[in-house]
Amino acid sequence: MVFFFIGTFLNFDRIATGAFDFVQGVEATINAVVLAGLGFITIAKSEERIKRRKVLDGLHGLRSVIHIIDMHQLTKDPVSSRSGFEPTASSPQRRLKPNELVRYLDYCSEMLSITGKISALYAQAVPDMEVVNAVNDVEALGGNLLRKIWQKIMLIEPDKTMATKPKPTRRKTKT
Repeated sequence: MVFFFIGTFLNFDRIATGAFDFVQGVEATINAVVLAGLGFITIAKSEERIKRRKVLDGLHGLRSVIHIIDMHQLTKDPVSSRSGFEPTASSPQRRLKPNELVRYLDYCSEMLSITGKISALYAQAVPDMEVVNAVNDVEALGGNLLRKIWQKIMLIEPDKTMATKPKPTRRKTKT
């Protein structure tokens, strides 16, 4: 309101056009510099966004691998190797002997560990907090499943995992 009031008293006929041209030139230069800066920042950040997207897609694939490992070991129940286990009509067939089941579950735990290490390599490639958080999520998922697998391994009866127990060897002592 104040500017409108003052503007009614001012007479712009006395100001030379060179001053207006100078102000317009400064404004155009400032606009060009700002837009060029924003364009440069956008281009510089686009490479980072593309890399982040590729890494997050790869981590999503590793998360899927962890879920596949979990699905395959889900039916490998150590209780089925215990004496007195009675399967129901809908129970899956258990074809693995206890020592084979231990080996299978151990392989699953190794695959989960390797998957976690591969995800850590992704974080090394792109130092971004979003990527680091996604890697931590993948490693936590794998670690939780790894603990469950080792709980299964510990539930298998130890005497059934060894077909033949190794005989203790005695050393002969010299007298």
